[in-house]
Amino acid sequence: MVDNWQLPEAGPAAALRPYDLRCEHLRTPLGVGTQTPRLSWRLASDRRGDAPAGHRVRVHGPGGLLAWDSGWIDGQDVSADYGGAPLASFARYAWQVELRGGESAQSWFDTGVLHADEWRTAWIGHDPESNPPFEPPKDDGEPRTFHTKSLPAPRHFRREIDLPPVTAVRIACTARGLYELRVNGHRVGDAELTPGWTDYRQRVPYQVYDVTHLAGDGPLCVGAILGEGWWSGSLGWDGRQQANRYGRHPQLLVQVVAEHADGSRTVIGTDERWRETTGPLRYADLLHGEWYDARLEHDGWDLPGFDDSTWAPARVVDTGTDILVPSAAEPVRVTEDLAPVERRERDGRTIVDLGQNIAGRVRLTIRGAAAGTRVTLRHGEALTADGDLYTENLRSAEATDHYVAAGRPEETFEPRFTLHGFRYVEVTGHADFEVLGRAMHSDTPVAGEFSCSDAMVRQLMSNIRWSQRDNFVSVPTDCPQRDERLGWTADAQVFLPTACYNADVAAFFTNWLADLRYAQTDEGAVTDVVPHVITERHGAPAWGDAATIIPWHLYRVYGDERVLRDSLPSMRAWVDYIERNNPDLIWRKRTGSHYGDWLQAGVTTSRDVLATAYFALSADLTAKAAEVLGDAEARERYADLRERIGKAFAAEFIAADGRIEGDTQTAYLLALAHGLVPDGLVPAAVAHLVADLERRGRRLTTGFAGVALLGPILSEHGHADLAYALLHDDRYPSWGYSIKRGATTIWERWDGWTEEQGFGPVAMNSFNHYTLGSVGAWLYGGVAGLGQEEDSVGFRRPLIRPLPGGNLRWASAAYESPLGRLASRWEVDGDTLRLTVRVPPGATATVHVPTTDPASVRESGGPVEPVGRTSSAVICQVSSGEYSFTSAWQ
Repeated sequence: MVDNWQLPEAGPAAALRPYDLRCEHLRTPLGVGTQTPRLSWRLASDRRGDAPAGHRVRVHGPGGLLAWDSGWIDGQDVSADYGGAPLASFARYAWQVELRGGESAQSWFDTGVLHADEWRTAWIGHDPESNPPFEPPKDDGEPRTFHTKSLPAPRHFRREIDLPPVTAVRIACTARGLYELRVNGHRVGDAELTPGWTDYRQRVPYQVYDVTHLAGDGPLCVGAILGEGWWSGSLGWDGRQQANRYGRHPQLLVQVVAEHADGSRTVIGTDERWRETTGPLRYADLLHGEWYDARLEHDGWDLPGFDDSTWAPARVVDTGTDILVPSAAEPVRVTEDLAPVERRERDGRTIVDLGQNIAGRVRLTIRGAAAGTRVTLRHGEALTADGDLYTENLRSAEATDHYVAAGRPEETFEPRFTLHGFRYVEVTGHADFEVLGRAMHSDTPVAGEFSCSDAMVRQLMSNIRWSQRDNFVSVPTDCPQRDERLGWTADAQVFLPTACYNADVAAFFTNWLADLRYAQTDEGAVTDVVPHVITERHGAPAWGDAATIIPWHLYRVYGDERVLRDSLPSMRAWVDYIERNNPDLIWRKRTGSHYGDWLQAGVTTSRDVLATAYFALSADLTAKAAEVLGDAEARERYADLRERIGKAFAAEFIAADGRIEGDTQTAYLLALAHGLVPDGLVPAAVAHLVADLERRGRRLTTGFAGVALLGPILSEHGHADLAYALLHDDRYPSWGYSIKRGATTIWERWDGWTEEQGFGPVAMNSFNHYTLGSVGAWLYGGVAGLGQEEDSVGFRRPLIRPLPGGNLRWASAAYESPLGRLASRWEVDGDTLRLTVRVPPGATATVHVPTTDPASVRESGGPVEPVGRTSSAVICQVSSGEYSFTSAWQ
């Protein structure tokens, strides 16, 4: 199955126009929590050479009053930091950007709580003694398991509020746990698993909702269902043993802000006047699933007038609000529905195949079930050789949902507070049913698309994109199915370049970096997972280096220097930590768990080589970040450190013939990628890398640390044929090997399943793990050629350098850069190559037109003067617009 996560069509733009307006990287956000939000936009124009000459931003606040007029600002900026009158809390601001000589566009944002003393609420919960673990009746069949027998029932909370006539109503809501907010009988918003996962010990995000359309003339009924989630539910391996990581019982916090015609406000928060009880949800756990008994539903509980006299008063359990922060990233949403492609009956069980491995849940519809009928849904990624559901790789995660029917003619059930990683669903208990797969992930906007003439490579990109979607669930996790689902730092940094091409992840990763900084130890060591739970040893090479790699890459891609400003102290602390413990500049000490080149295939890369290469990279990136921020002293210090590490690396690990200690593909790739091989030895090192690949029959051995570098390094050094050979390979180990066996997502390990061994080690064998899919960045930036110059930021100077080769007849890619749409498409037709490129307004692109005859290069719109040549391309420089080149290709 190919994914439907598609880039929207770019509309026509006869004149220069702004589009895709954002505030703090988000579209029309609710709850902005800064007095100086960054407003940004992209640019489109159908005219060649169009570039912005200036812009003007105007912001209007409540009552239509002008809050800020930037005046005309000359230049080509596509963002502006608000600089007007102080923003008011819980208010809507409309803003407009106008381009000099072009068009204008409008958008809006809502503020949240901008002053700490404006909170008028408290955390409420329930009496734990009144909520013993649920035990199903004996006639329900199988008892609850070890992991679910101690799970408590989620709570329902409600309060009716009598309000004078209102002009607007907003609600700020969050939980230590998970919540679903309801107002006057309606679910509020479409976000799932709110408030998301952060380090709750340091910060808890809140969401703001505009519920004006749900407020009538009578009382306002505000209700919420509260589950355990990451706060007190199962988290990490060993199942329930890892529960209560942050607290023992979930808590709810709500603040209602109603505005009236006279300008006054009524503010009401959660307190002991709220009522609470249990309901049809008997338990709900992220790892283990849900048990829902429809016979216990409270009809009309979220409507005014409901009799809650038998409900208990809520308990105020905490009044602290200093830990609250505005939600700063896109929420998790259901983004796609998948109808089953096959249904198999087996011994009273029905196995449904969705045709695609996803993270999410199913919507179950049953007909004609008697009251008390229990339907059980079990989830798995694969089937055994006998056609049964394969669940051994889930470890302790049960991934099972139960629905007990109320006896209505037709009933529909969809879990709220759980998430499964699955392609197959086993249904038992009732025969007349339908299921619909519902894919869930953080709703990061689609930013790129890639396609080509080869079906297997297209499937590879689909697998990469699905694994990104399925594992970006509030944080960048390693897998969506087993009892882990943690934010492993190396996985994130290795995959980040691919992630940025596929989606706009600026807000997503900026939000996650805050928890990385919180987790960093006083010594400067970075934890292996973020938010930090479970792991006890810190500072692993490649894992801890996420502290430098991720901020720098986000800055390069999105051009927002604030991520460097926030992260530079953390970056310095990390590099200082390594240097302090390794004064000889070879990183051998204080390496934490040192996973090495994780899941490499049949080889062992020197851990000292890998660690020291990452040490050099982190020092280099820290120096560059300091330079951007104008800290000359820090820049000089870390640039000098990087130079000394390079000399130490060469002396310690590189032989006179260019051989690197360990002689593995990853060792050469890391040294070449990070400039650690002396210039005179680069050809020899490349030759050793090539020799290893040829000796193995052109097969890769790289693990997590090396896999993303194969395409770029081989291509850069004249061996694109080898890069393509690896791309097209379907033997073990390769991307094609899993695709040939029906994979619809990226496998965690090359040997997730083999003919010789069957399923891989059950202790660690996810079939949905993005890291080995980090080749995606090369498909965009290498095969299709969409990149930027080494010293470019925010794609202001795109580098379009396509790489025809392999089995491909054509390849294309498009990317929504911070300036606008950047695109490339090449096609080989006989002995002619056609290249079409699109450059956004304000950018100046360097285009390498592939050719075997430089004199043959033509551009359909008129002469384009070459600025250089290589052995296989003519280099042109073009401004914004669309260009079509032809050249000889033999």
